[in-house]
Amino acid sequence: MNRTRTNDRSSRTRSRTGGPAFGATAGSERGSRFGSSSPSRSGGPSRSGGYGRRPAAVQGEFALPKTVTPALPAVEAFADLDMPAELLAALGAQGVTVPFPIQGATLPNTLAGRDVLGRGRTGSGKTLAFGLALLARTAGQRAEPHRPLALVLVPTRELAQQVTDALTPYARAVKLRLTTVVGGMSIGKQAGALRGGAEVVVATPGRLKDLIDRGDCRLNQVAITVLDEADQMADMGFMPQVTALLDQVRPEGQRMLFSATLDRNVDLLVRRYLTDPVVHSVDPSAGAVTTMEHHVLHVHGADKHRTTTEIAAREGRVIMFLDTKHAVDRLTQDLLNSGVRAAALHGGKSQPQRTRTLAQFKTGHVTVLVATNVAARGIHVDNLDLVVNVDPPTDPKDYLHRGGRTARAGESGSVVTLVTPNQRRDMTRLMQAAGITPQTTQVRSGEEALNRITGAQAPSGIPVVITAPVVERAKRSTASRGRRRPASTVRRVSVRQSAFDAAA
Repeated sequence: MNRTRTNDRSSRTRSRTGGPAFGATAGSERGSRFGSSSPSRSGGPSRSGGYGRRPAAVQGEFALPKTVTPALPAVEAFADLDMPAELLAALGAQGVTVPFPIQGATLPNTLAGRDVLGRGRTGSGKTLAFGLALLARTAGQRAEPHRPLALVLVPTRELAQQVTDALTPYARAVKLRLTTVVGGMSIGKQAGALRGGAEVVVATPGRLKDLIDRGDCRLNQVAITVLDEADQMADMGFMPQVTALLDQVRPEGQRMLFSATLDRNVDLLVRRYLTDPVVHSVDPSAGAVTTMEHHVLHVHGADKHRTTTEIAAREGRVIMFLDTKHAVDRLTQDLLNSGVRAAALHGGKSQPQRTRTLAQFKTGHVTVLVATNVAARGIHVDNLDLVVNVDPPTDPKDYLHRGGRTARAGESGSVVTLVTPNQRRDMTRLMQAAGITPQTTQVRSGEEALNRITGAQAPSGIPVVITAPVVERAKRSTASRGRRRPASTVRRVSVRQSAFDAAA
């Protein structure tokens, strides 16, 4: 399956200087009722409940490259693809038989070794679009210690975990070893996995660079490289690291770039690293709206907190986005005190904490995920039908990716944005830039309109505590002692914990 590439890369040279630095659009500490209490330059929060914010510059799309070599036609079934029988069987076992449009269009070409530039809305099936080709073309090979054969670069830990979870059953089917390399986890264990040999590595740029600098990884055997959500890596200021990593992989290798949006930040990557790519776009980058309802709710600043709490108390799960870690923590505690099972997710949490919180949200143990933009990409939760922007985003891309947590894979959902009077003008501009015409409604807490749009209801008012699973707490307790306790002591601790959970 590891076909020799037909397109000629020998004439292309690559500078290792990394090219011009991409600007990191690091968000300022933007406030709301739940945000920082520090005054703004204009003298503090306005009466409408929120700080004045400078809108982010809107970046347009670049002209997509033209394909010189005609693309192979799309397929309508996975069985029509020249993939290993083990992969086809694994797809059938997972109940996956009909490819999504981006998969059917790109897989014939990626399986043939072509470079691909693919754009599809969040939830359109991009992971399997690149993952199946990567696994099929790597199958039957064995990696040397420290030298992976295929690399998937992603911007966040959450996206890395999602890609790993999605590809693991298929990698196992063709006997490929897959490892995840992200910050916030033990670098020693990751180095050990690379030392043992891993054909496929899913990584964030910073941690991969750390492992390379330590001598634990070399990329000179990587023949297939995927950039997933490259525009976010640019926004986060990772482009110098990304280009440095791409300069280390095999120059004649295959490269695939997939994203929900393709703005000018990734133009350099396309021109510099993709050779005669097959270009496939499921829909415009502003078009991830067809299965969503978009609501802008005009609220008074003094009523915003109560409105948010009632939405959070709805039946069913909801993700609520705010701008800062402090705002997230504050709202989460307020919701817990009001009787809402909420948990916080942001970059200040350790990776085990973030993984546990996501697991609790997916199982319904937690019904409200309060998050910064760390959750805006790479999180897939089945049957999530509501996303709420408590703090409106300032960038159309952020809006689309936040909203992309709902209405995934053909499902429907609603995106609700709470807007105070001083935010209305900026929100109107953002929606126009995103190509969205929302339904705008003036609401107050307790009103029928709020319930009709969001399912809002009054919270119980009885404080709740979200507890970690008993097994996990027992492990932490044992580890903190540094030695094993007598069995009788462990039994007594387990009894006490069981009683505590029953009371909770």
